[in-house]
Amino acid sequence: MATATYNKRLGNVFLIQGVYFVVTGIWPLLNMASFIMATGPKQDTWLVEMVGLLSAAVGLTFIVSSLRRHPLPVLLGYTVSASFLLMDIVYVANGQIDRIYLLDAAIQAAFIAVLTVILILNSRKRA
Repeated sequence: MATATYNKRLGNVFLIQGVYFVVTGIWPLLNMASFIMATGPKQDTWLVEMVGLLSAAVGLTFIVSSLRRHPLPVLLGYTVSASFLLMDIVYVANGQIDRIYLLDAAIQAAFIAVLTVILILNSRKRA
């Protein structure tokens, strides 16, 4: 399922995740020094900024889809959250990024779990 018909619960999940992606995405663009202070040193700040812009773009997609009550990008929701979750865990485990990224991993896991539960409940209602 690449998209899901809009429903209020699912729309709210995408709205919250969208705001999270926009806020965390633009943070390094607005104040790299505070971002580095919170998340640890970075070698390539341009890469941090690029990931931030991509995160904000995804977040805006989630927000607009939710607010306009358009079909929701479920596949994008899963794949983006799974990507951040995987990278957070792998790179914290090998010591390349600070443990604070496990907080992001937990948020991504929660998004995946809530999304899954709502989709299962919606499919049971239709059956």
